[in-house]
Amino acid sequence: MEKPLTALIQPDGKPLDVAGYERAGGYQALRKALTMAPEAITAEVKRSRLRGRGGGGFSTGRKWEAVPQGADAPRQRYLVVNADEMEPGSFKDRLLLEQTPHQMIESVIIGAFAIQAEIVYIFVRAEYVLAIDRLNRAVVEAEARGYLGANVLGSGFAVSVHVHASGGRYICGESSAMLTALEGRRPLPRARPPRSALSGLWGKPSVVNNVETMCNVPHIIERGADWFLGLSRCDDGGSKLYGFSGRVKRPGLWELPLGTPLNEILEEHAGGMQDGYECRAVLPGGASTAFVMSDSFDVAMDFTSVQKVGSSLGTGNIMALDHRRCPIGLLRNLEHFFAQESCGWCTPCRDGLPWVERILTAIEAGEGEPEDIETLSRHVTFLGPDFTFCDLAPGAMAPLGSGLKHFRAEFEQHISEKRCPWHDTAESWA
Repeated sequence: MEKPLTALIQPDGKPLDVAGYERAGGYQALRKALTMAPEAITAEVKRSRLRGRGGGGFSTGRKWEAVPQGADAPRQRYLVVNADEMEPGSFKDRLLLEQTPHQMIESVIIGAFAIQAEIVYIFVRAEYVLAIDRLNRAVVEAEARGYLGANVLGSGFAVSVHVHASGGRYICGESSAMLTALEGRRPLPRARPPRSALSGLWGKPSVVNNVETMCNVPHIIERGADWFLGLSRCDDGGSKLYGFSGRVKRPGLWELPLGTPLNEILEEHAGGMQDGYECRAVLPGGASTAFVMSDSFDVAMDFTSVQKVGSSLGTGNIMALDHRRCPIGLLRNLEHFFAQESCGWCTPCRDGLPWVERILTAIEAGEGEPEDIETLSRHVTFLGPDFTFCDLAPGAMAPLGSGLKHFRAEFEQHISEKRCPWHDTAESWA
Protein backbone atom coordinates (compact mmCIF):
# COMPACT_ATOMS: atom_id res chain seq x y z
CA MET A 1 0.00 0.00 0.00
CA GLU A 2 1.00 3.64 -0.33
CA LYS A 3 2.30 5.24 2.84
CA PRO A 4 2.27 9.00 2.22
CA LEU A 5 2.89 10.02 5.83
CA THR A 6 6.04 7.94 6.30
CA ALA A 7 7.33 7.55 2.72
CA LEU A 8 10.12 10.09 3.22
CA ILE A 9 11.46 8.72 6.51
CA GLN A 10 15.13 7.85 5.99
CA PRO A 11 16.80 4.61 7.19
CA ASP A 12 19.46 6.56 9.08
CA GLY A 13 16.85 8.45 11.12
CA LYS A 14 17.92 11.84 9.84
CA PRO A 15 15.23 14.03 8.27
CA LEU A 16 15.50 15.44 4.77
CA ASP A 17 16.66 19.02 4.60
CA VAL A 18 14.72 21.44 2.44
CA ALA A 19 16.67 20.55 -0.71
CA GLY A 20 16.14 16.83 -0.18
CA TYR A 21 12.47 17.37 0.57
CA GLU A 22 12.07 19.37 -2.64
CA ARG A 23 13.80 16.66 -4.70
CA ALA A 24 11.30 14.17 -3.26
CA GLY A 25 8.40 16.35 -4.40
CA GLY A 26 8.07 18.45 -1.30
CA TYR A 27 6.35 21.84 -1.46
CA GLN A 28 4.72 20.99 -4.80
CA ALA A 29 1.38 20.66 -3.00
CA LEU A 30 1.90 24.15 -1.59
CA ARG A 31 2.55 25.54 -5.06
CA LYS A 32 -0.66 23.93 -6.28
CA ALA A 33 -2.62 25.18 -3.25
CA LEU A 34 -1.56 28.76 -3.89
CA THR A 35 -3.24 28.57 -7.32
CA MET A 36 -6.53 27.48 -5.73
CA ALA A 37 -9.16 29.51 -3.94
CA PRO A 38 -8.92 29.02 -0.15
CA GLU A 39 -12.47 27.69 -0.02
CA ALA A 40 -11.61 25.14 -2.74
CA ILE A 41 -8.82 23.75 -0.54
CA THR A 42 -11.22 23.40 2.37
CA ALA A 43 -13.79 21.74 0.12
CA GLU A 44 -11.26 19.17 -1.11
CA VAL A 45 -10.15 18.36 2.45
CA LYS A 46 -13.80 17.99 3.45
CA ARG A 47 -14.52 15.72 0.48
CA SER A 48 -11.55 13.52 1.44
CA ARG A 49 -13.29 12.64 4.72
CA LEU A 50 -10.14 13.36 6.69
CA ARG A 51 -11.06 13.08 10.36
CA GLY A 52 -8.99 14.28 13.28
CA ARG A 53 -6.22 11.86 14.27
CA GLY A 54 -5.71 13.26 17.76
CA GLY A 55 -8.62 11.39 19.33
CA GLY A 56 -11.74 13.41 18.59
CA GLY A 57 -12.24 12.24 15.01
CA PHE A 58 -13.97 15.45 13.93
CA SER A 59 -14.13 16.32 10.23
CA THR A 60 -11.13 18.50 9.36
CA GLY A 61 -12.90 20.17 6.45
CA ARG A 62 -15.94 21.03 8.57
CA LYS A 63 -13.67 22.51 11.22
CA TRP A 64 -11.95 24.73 8.64
CA GLU A 65 -15.15 25.91 7.01
CA ALA A 66 -16.47 27.08 10.39
CA VAL A 67 -13.89 29.89 10.40
CA PRO A 68 -15.58 33.19 9.42
CA GLN A 69 -14.52 34.49 6.03
CA GLY A 70 -15.40 37.56 4.01
CA ALA A 71 -15.13 41.31 4.48
CA ASP A 72 -16.90 41.34 7.84
CA ALA A 73 -14.81 38.54 9.37
CA PRO A 74 -12.03 39.34 11.89
CA ARG A 75 -8.81 40.10 10.08
CA GLN A 76 -6.53 38.09 12.40
CA ARG A 77 -6.89 34.30 12.40
CA TYR A 78 -4.68 31.57 13.81
CA LEU A 79 -3.83 27.97 12.97
CA VAL A 80 -2.55 25.99 15.95
CA VAL A 81 -1.09 22.48 15.75
CA ASN A 82 -1.52 20.31 18.83
CA ALA A 83 1.78 18.46 19.24
CA ASP A 84 1.57 18.07 23.02
CA GLU A 85 1.06 14.27 22.82
CA MET A 86 1.06 13.38 26.52
CA GLU A 87 -1.55 10.60 26.24
CA PRO A 88 0.02 7.49 27.84
CA GLY A 89 0.85 4.93 25.20
CA SER A 90 0.89 7.46 22.34
CA PHE A 91 3.99 8.29 20.33
CA LYS A 92 2.91 8.69 16.71
CA ASP A 93 3.22 12.48 16.37
CA ARG A 94 6.78 12.39 17.65
CA LEU A 95 7.77 10.24 14.67
CA LEU A 96 6.38 12.73 12.17
CA LEU A 97 7.86 15.77 13.90
CA GLU A 98 11.34 14.28 14.19
CA GLN A 99 11.54 12.47 10.86
CA THR A 100 9.51 14.67 8.49
CA PRO A 101 9.63 18.25 9.81
CA HIS A 102 9.25 19.82 6.35
CA GLN A 103 6.10 17.77 5.78
CA MET A 104 4.74 19.43 8.93
CA ILE A 105 5.77 22.90 7.74
CA GLU A 106 4.24 22.45 4.28
CA SER A 107 1.05 21.18 5.88
CA VAL A 108 0.56 24.19 8.10
CA ILE A 109 1.26 26.68 5.32
CA ILE A 110 -1.47 25.09 3.19
CA GLY A 111 -3.83 24.98 6.18
CA ALA A 112 -3.13 28.60 7.02
CA PHE A 113 -3.80 29.64 3.41
CA ALA A 114 -7.09 27.72 3.43
CA ILE A 115 -8.41 29.60 6.47
CA GLN A 116 -6.46 32.78 5.64
CA ALA A 117 -4.46 32.75 8.85
CA GLU A 118 -1.24 34.73 8.92
CA ILE A 119 0.20 33.15 12.09
CA VAL A 120 0.76 29.46 12.88
CA TYR A 121 1.76 28.02 16.24
CA ILE A 122 3.06 24.47 16.61
CA PHE A 123 2.51 23.65 20.30
CA VAL A 124 5.04 20.89 21.10
CA ARG A 125 5.53 18.85 24.23
CA ALA A 126 8.65 20.32 25.85
CA GLU A 127 10.24 16.90 26.31
CA TYR A 128 10.33 16.50 22.52
CA VAL A 129 13.64 18.33 22.38
CA LEU A 130 14.80 16.74 19.12
CA ALA A 131 11.48 17.45 17.43
CA ILE A 132 11.59 21.10 18.50
CA ASP A 133 15.15 21.51 17.21
CA ARG A 134 14.33 19.94 13.85
CA LEU A 135 11.14 21.94 13.43
CA ASN A 136 12.98 25.19 14.13
CA ARG A 137 15.62 24.28 11.55
CA ALA A 138 12.90 23.50 9.02
CA VAL A 139 11.26 26.88 9.66
CA VAL A 140 14.55 28.67 8.97
CA GLU A 141 15.12 26.68 5.77
CA ALA A 142 11.55 27.28 4.58
CA GLU A 143 11.90 31.01 5.17
CA ALA A 144 15.12 31.06 3.15
CA ARG A 145 13.32 29.37 0.24
CA GLY A 146 10.41 31.81 0.30
CA TYR A 147 7.84 29.34 1.62
CA LEU A 148 7.30 31.49 4.71
CA GLY A 149 7.29 35.23 5.15
CA ALA A 150 5.49 38.32 3.88
CA ASN A 151 5.05 37.10 0.29
CA VAL A 152 4.95 33.30 0.05
CA LEU A 153 6.33 32.30 -3.38
CA GLY A 154 5.23 35.67 -4.76
CA SER A 155 1.55 34.94 -4.08
CA GLY A 156 0.95 37.92 -1.82
CA PHE A 157 0.00 35.59 1.04
CA ALA A 158 1.88 36.23 4.29
CA VAL A 159 2.38 33.63 7.03
CA SER A 160 4.79 32.98 9.89
CA VAL A 161 5.32 29.76 11.85
CA HIS A 162 6.30 29.69 15.53
CA VAL A 163 7.37 26.54 17.39
CA HIS A 164 6.21 26.77 21.01
CA ALA A 165 7.61 24.43 23.68
CA SER A 166 4.84 23.44 26.08
CA GLY A 167 5.12 23.92 29.83
CA GLY A 168 4.34 20.23 30.11
CA ARG A 169 0.86 19.34 31.36
CA TYR A 170 -1.52 16.72 29.99
CA ILE A 171 -4.39 19.23 30.12
CA CYS A 172 -2.64 21.17 27.34
CA GLY A 173 -3.80 18.44 24.99
CA GLU A 174 -7.31 19.82 25.46
CA SER A 175 -7.59 22.40 22.71
CA SER A 176 -9.02 25.32 24.67
CA ALA A 177 -6.58 24.79 27.57
CA MET A 178 -3.75 24.74 25.03
CA LEU A 179 -4.90 28.07 23.62
CA THR A 180 -4.98 29.52 27.14
CA ALA A 181 -1.43 28.26 27.71
CA LEU A 182 -0.31 29.89 24.46
CA GLU A 183 -1.66 33.17 25.78
CA GLY A 184 0.73 32.82 28.72
CA ARG A 185 -1.88 31.94 31.31
CA ARG A 186 -2.61 28.89 33.47
CA PRO A 187 -3.81 26.14 31.10
CA LEU A 188 -7.46 25.83 32.04
CA PRO A 189 -10.18 24.65 29.65
CA ARG A 190 -12.70 27.20 28.45
CA ALA A 191 -16.48 27.15 28.43
CA ARG A 192 -18.05 26.41 25.05
CA PRO A 193 -19.70 27.97 23.14
CA PRO A 194 -18.10 29.91 21.58
CA ARG A 195 -16.00 27.42 19.68
CA SER A 196 -12.41 28.31 18.87
CA ALA A 197 -13.30 28.72 15.19
CA LEU A 198 -15.19 31.85 16.27
CA SER A 199 -13.25 32.92 19.35
CA GLY A 200 -10.02 31.11 20.08
CA LEU A 201 -6.50 32.41 20.59
CA TRP A 202 -6.71 35.96 21.99
CA GLY A 203 -10.39 35.94 21.11
CA LYS A 204 -9.74 35.57 17.38
CA PRO A 205 -10.91 32.78 15.03
CA SER A 206 -8.59 29.80 15.47
CA VAL A 207 -8.33 26.26 14.16
CA VAL A 208 -6.65 23.54 16.23
CA ASN A 209 -5.53 20.36 14.49
CA ASN A 210 -3.39 17.38 15.44
CA VAL A 211 0.04 16.71 13.88
CA GLU A 212 -0.95 13.53 12.03
CA THR A 213 -4.15 15.18 10.81
CA MET A 214 -2.29 18.10 9.29
CA CYS A 215 0.41 15.96 7.66
CA ASN A 216 -2.25 14.40 5.43
CA VAL A 217 -3.17 17.75 3.89
CA PRO A 218 -0.37 18.16 1.28
CA HIS A 219 -1.06 14.68 -0.08
CA ILE A 220 -4.79 15.37 -0.38
CA ILE A 221 -4.16 18.61 -2.27
CA GLU A 222 -1.50 17.12 -4.54
CA ARG A 223 -3.28 13.85 -5.40
CA GLY A 224 -6.94 14.56 -4.71
CA ALA A 225 -9.71 13.45 -2.37
CA ASP A 226 -10.60 10.36 -4.41
CA TRP A 227 -7.06 9.03 -4.12
CA PHE A 228 -7.11 9.67 -0.36
CA LEU A 229 -10.43 7.86 0.06
CA GLY A 230 -8.97 4.91 -1.81
CA LEU A 231 -6.21 4.47 0.78
CA SER A 232 -8.57 3.31 3.52
CA ARG A 233 -10.56 0.18 4.21
CA CYS A 234 -13.60 2.05 5.51
CA ASP A 235 -15.83 4.98 4.60
CA ASP A 236 -13.42 7.60 5.97
CA GLY A 237 -10.32 8.51 4.03
CA GLY A 238 -6.62 7.91 4.40
CA SER A 239 -4.02 5.82 6.10
CA LYS A 240 -3.43 5.81 9.86
CA LEU A 241 -0.44 5.55 12.15
CA TYR A 242 -1.09 2.63 14.51
CA GLY A 243 1.13 1.92 17.48
CA PHE A 244 1.32 -1.17 19.67
CA SER A 245 2.90 -1.42 23.12
CA GLY A 246 2.90 -4.10 25.79
CA ARG A 247 4.14 -7.70 25.79
CA VAL A 248 4.25 -8.03 22.02
CA LYS A 249 7.24 -9.29 20.07
CA ARG A 250 7.66 -6.16 17.95
CA PRO A 251 6.29 -3.07 19.70
CA GLY A 252 6.29 -0.16 17.33
CA LEU A 253 4.42 2.09 14.93
CA TRP A 254 3.12 1.40 11.41
CA GLU A 255 1.29 3.35 8.72
CA LEU A 256 -1.61 1.20 7.55
CA PRO A 257 -4.96 1.70 5.82
CA LEU A 258 -7.56 3.24 8.10
CA GLY A 259 -9.81 0.35 9.09
CA THR A 260 -7.10 -2.32 9.36
CA PRO A 261 -8.39 -5.06 11.73
CA LEU A 262 -7.00 -5.09 15.24
CA ASN A 263 -5.94 -8.74 15.09
CA GLU A 264 -4.02 -8.06 11.87
CA ILE A 265 -2.07 -5.27 13.57
CA LEU A 266 -1.37 -7.52 16.56
CA GLU A 267 -0.34 -10.67 14.67
CA GLU A 268 1.21 -9.43 11.41
CA HIS A 269 2.81 -6.16 12.42
CA ALA A 270 3.43 -6.41 16.18
CA GLY A 271 4.44 -10.07 15.76
CA GLY A 272 1.91 -11.45 18.22
CA MET A 273 2.40 -11.78 21.95
CA GLN A 274 5.73 -12.74 23.47
CA ASP A 275 6.16 -16.42 24.31
CA GLY A 276 4.27 -17.34 27.45
CA TYR A 277 1.89 -14.38 27.26
CA GLU A 278 -1.73 -14.19 26.14
CA CYS A 279 -3.50 -10.95 25.28
CA ARG A 280 -6.68 -10.58 27.35
CA ALA A 281 -7.67 -7.11 26.19
CA VAL A 282 -6.35 -3.90 24.70
CA LEU A 283 -6.87 -0.20 25.13
CA PRO A 284 -7.24 0.56 21.40
CA GLY A 285 -6.52 4.28 21.33
CA GLY A 286 -4.34 5.19 24.28
CA ALA A 287 -5.01 5.37 28.00
CA SER A 288 -8.34 7.22 27.81
CA THR A 289 -10.21 4.57 25.82
CA ALA A 290 -12.29 1.61 26.99
CA PHE A 291 -11.04 -1.97 26.91
CA VAL A 292 -11.68 -4.13 23.86
CA MET A 293 -11.69 -7.79 24.87
CA SER A 294 -10.04 -10.62 22.94
CA ASP A 295 -13.32 -11.87 21.50
CA SER A 296 -13.61 -8.58 19.58
CA PHE A 297 -10.08 -8.47 18.15
CA ASP A 298 -11.48 -8.82 14.65
CA VAL A 299 -12.79 -5.24 14.86
CA ALA A 300 -11.69 -2.84 12.13
CA MET A 301 -9.64 -0.03 13.61
CA ASP A 302 -11.68 2.89 12.34
CA PHE A 303 -13.82 5.47 14.10
CA THR A 304 -17.22 3.81 13.56
CA SER A 305 -16.28 0.16 14.05
CA VAL A 306 -14.42 0.63 17.33
CA GLN A 307 -17.40 2.56 18.71
CA LYS A 308 -19.62 -0.43 17.93
CA VAL A 309 -17.61 -2.60 20.33
CA GLY A 310 -17.87 -0.02 23.10
CA SER A 311 -14.62 1.89 22.79
CA SER A 312 -13.08 4.56 20.56
CA LEU A 313 -10.24 4.78 18.05
CA GLY A 314 -8.57 7.60 20.01
CA THR A 315 -5.01 8.08 18.86
CA GLY A 316 -4.79 4.57 17.38
CA ASN A 317 -1.96 3.66 19.75
CA ILE A 318 -2.89 0.23 21.13
CA MET A 319 -1.89 -0.92 24.63
CA ALA A 320 -2.02 -4.65 25.38
CA LEU A 321 -3.10 -6.19 28.69
CA ASP A 322 -1.70 -9.70 29.00
CA HIS A 323 -2.90 -12.47 31.33
CA ARG A 324 0.07 -12.04 33.67
CA ARG A 325 -0.68 -8.38 34.42
CA CYS A 326 -3.10 -7.42 37.16
CA PRO A 327 -5.94 -5.40 35.59
CA ILE A 328 -6.57 -3.57 38.86
CA GLY A 329 -2.91 -2.59 39.00
CA LEU A 330 -3.07 -1.34 35.44
CA LEU A 331 -6.15 0.76 36.23
CA ARG A 332 -4.56 2.13 39.38
CA ASN A 333 -1.50 3.16 37.39
CA LEU A 334 -3.62 4.94 34.79
CA GLU A 335 -5.80 6.72 37.34
CA HIS A 336 -2.68 7.87 39.19
CA PHE A 337 -1.57 9.61 36.02
CA PHE A 338 -4.95 11.24 35.41
CA ALA A 339 -5.21 12.38 39.04
CA GLN A 340 -1.79 14.00 38.81
CA GLU A 341 -2.65 15.75 35.56
CA SER A 342 -6.03 17.20 36.58
CA CYS A 343 -5.91 20.96 36.23
CA GLY A 344 -8.06 21.27 39.37
CA TRP A 345 -10.61 23.57 37.73
CA CYS A 346 -13.75 21.53 38.47
CA THR A 347 -14.60 19.63 41.64
CA PRO A 348 -15.50 16.20 40.18
CA CYS A 349 -12.14 15.90 38.45
CA ARG A 350 -10.02 17.59 41.14
CA ASP A 351 -11.42 15.55 44.05
CA GLY A 352 -12.88 12.52 42.29
CA LEU A 353 -9.77 11.26 40.51
CA PRO A 354 -7.58 11.13 43.66
CA TRP A 355 -10.45 9.33 45.40
CA VAL A 356 -10.59 6.76 42.59
CA GLU A 357 -6.83 6.27 42.83
CA ARG A 358 -6.96 5.73 46.61
CA ILE A 359 -9.70 3.11 46.27
CA LEU A 360 -7.84 1.22 43.55
CA THR A 361 -4.62 1.37 45.58
CA ALA A 362 -6.43 -0.10 48.58
CA ILE A 363 -8.03 -2.87 46.51
CA GLU A 364 -4.71 -3.82 44.94
CA ALA A 365 -3.07 -3.90 48.38
CA GLY A 366 -5.75 -6.24 49.75
CA GLU A 367 -7.44 -3.54 51.80
CA GLY A 368 -10.57 -3.11 49.69
CA GLU A 369 -14.16 -3.42 50.91
CA PRO A 370 -17.15 -4.84 48.99
CA GLU A 371 -18.78 -1.39 48.76
CA ASP A 372 -15.72 -0.03 46.95
CA ILE A 373 -16.95 -1.46 43.65
CA GLU A 374 -20.19 0.49 43.90
CA THR A 375 -18.27 3.63 44.88
CA LEU A 376 -16.09 3.29 41.79
CA SER A 377 -19.19 2.77 39.65
CA ARG A 378 -20.68 6.02 40.93
CA HIS A 379 -17.46 7.81 40.05
CA VAL A 380 -17.67 6.45 36.50
CA THR A 381 -21.07 8.17 36.24
CA PHE A 382 -20.34 11.44 38.00
CA LEU A 383 -16.92 11.97 36.42
CA GLY A 384 -18.33 11.10 33.01
CA PRO A 385 -19.62 13.23 30.13
CA ASP A 386 -21.70 16.30 31.04
CA PHE A 387 -20.54 16.28 34.68
CA THR A 388 -17.10 17.88 34.25
CA PHE A 389 -15.76 20.99 32.57
CA CYS A 390 -13.67 19.19 29.94
CA ASP A 391 -12.97 15.66 28.73
CA LEU A 392 -10.03 14.78 31.01
CA ALA A 393 -12.09 13.02 33.69
CA PRO A 394 -14.51 11.34 31.23
CA GLY A 395 -11.44 10.02 29.42
CA ALA A 396 -10.06 8.70 32.71
CA MET A 397 -13.36 6.94 33.36
CA ALA A 398 -13.35 5.10 30.02
CA PRO A 399 -10.85 2.40 31.07
CA LEU A 400 -12.23 2.28 34.61
CA GLY A 401 -15.85 1.84 33.52
CA SER A 402 -14.99 -0.92 31.07
CA GLY A 403 -12.60 -2.47 33.62
CA LEU A 404 -15.39 -2.73 36.19
CA LYS A 405 -17.54 -4.41 33.54
CA HIS A 406 -15.03 -6.90 32.17
CA PHE A 407 -12.86 -7.56 35.26
CA ARG A 408 -15.47 -7.52 38.01
CA ALA A 409 -14.48 -11.04 39.07
CA GLU A 410 -10.90 -9.84 39.59
CA PHE A 411 -12.12 -6.90 41.68
CA GLU A 412 -14.19 -9.24 43.84
CA GLN A 413 -11.29 -11.69 44.17
CA HIS A 414 -8.95 -8.96 45.39
CA ILE A 415 -11.51 -7.88 47.99
CA SER A 416 -12.58 -11.34 49.20
CA GLU A 417 -9.05 -12.76 49.40
CA LYS A 418 -7.55 -9.54 50.79
CA ARG A 419 -4.64 -9.74 48.38
CA CYS A 420 -3.60 -9.30 44.76
CA PRO A 421 -3.25 -12.78 43.21
CA TRP A 422 -0.84 -11.44 40.59
CA HIS A 423 1.69 -10.33 43.22
CA ASP A 424 2.33 -13.98 44.09
CA THR A 425 2.51 -15.42 40.58
CA ALA A 426 3.85 -12.80 38.20
CA GLU A 427 4.43 -9.12 37.61
CA SER A 428 2.26 -6.38 39.08
CA TRP A 429 1.77 -3.09 37.25
CA ALA A 430 4.38 -0.73 38.66
